[in-house]
Amino acid sequence: MIDRDIIEAKFDIIERNLKFIQEEYTGKSAEEIEASYKDSQALKFSLFEIVEACIDIANHIISAERFERAEEYGEMFITLGKHGVISGELAEKLARMARFRNLLVHRYWEVNMKYIMEIVEHSLEDVEEFMVMIEEYVQKRGK
Repeated sequence: MIDRDIIEAKFDIIERNLKFIQEEYTGKSAEEIEASYKDSQALKFSLFEIVEACIDIANHIISAERFERAEEYGEMFITLGKHGVISGELAEKLARMARFRNLLVHRYWEVNMKYIMEIVEHSLEDVEEFMVMIEEYVQKRGK
């Protein structure tokens, strides 16, 4: 059974980080952020927390619904897409975000701020769309 409290707790983490990013980094250039170690680290960690919370939600739903297990984080979103929890197009976008998370964790020295700012400018709405689709799914399924 899907636990709405788990979903809501993860939504809170996502929303807090989205708000922080929007308030602190909207309109700033990659160069400006990169010039500040503090800003660079804060932005990276906020993005990490957002993706991690999305992964946690996906994992919870996969487990609660007894969908097939995914071997990689990105595959979790593909599984959700395959079962109609989210759209296939969104599943692909979030799978790329999961790969970005892996890059941040395992090959952090390869991540440049221009790439991060592309995510901030073009991919955060995918996270908001994910939250809407998850909310709709949870409402359909009941608590």
